Amino acid sequence: MRLCRPALAAAFVALASPCFADSSRPIPVNNPPLQQSAFIDLLALMSGHCKTLKVAGRTLACKTVAYAHGDTGRVNFAVAVDDPTDANHVVSFSGENGKRADDNSYELPIDRMLLNSKDRPKVDGLPVPAEQTSTGICRQTGNFAARKVTDVTCSATDSEGRKYELLFVSDGTPVSVRRIRQSAPSIQDPFK
Repeated sequence: MRLCRPALAAAFVALASPCFADSSRPIPVNNPPLQQSAFIDLLALMSGHCKTLKVAGRTLACKTVAYAHGDTGRVNFAVAVDDPTDANHVVSFSGENGKRADDNSYELPIDRMLLNSKDRPKVDGLPVPAEQTSTGICRQTGNFAARKVTDVTCSATDSEGRKYELLFVSDGTPVSVRRIRQSAPSIQDPFK
């Protein structure tokens, strides 16, 4: 697990978020890529297991889940897929304008899925994710300030009708939070 975290963090910092399922059969993406100009300013790695990870109808296993916040406010819940044939296989639920209902709950509206694999084009040696317009939501129970997250659930449907699901449950290990650079907060927090 400790060896997976540095590799996963490097991928996020380089904005090489998500991957894809079934490495022998990539999912076609019909959206033009958006310009990636944001830098990751906060990265939180969570330890636990995926009770559910479904990508376009395929059930997969995962290694870890990370929360990556960009300095422009974009957030990714990135899932490192446990794929022995593809170390770059990552699926990310991505969105903006997350809200905190209270100190222990966070909701992120999803507007795209980021899909990455070893077969994606590379920039500076790292695969660039395919982006698929989507709608959905992620919910996180717990908070990073306390270094405790209980679970993360996500559900999204892309513009082609493919469904994505995640149920990640923490093993109780404190969340590893790394502030990479200072930026303005983007979360809507009624308690501040």
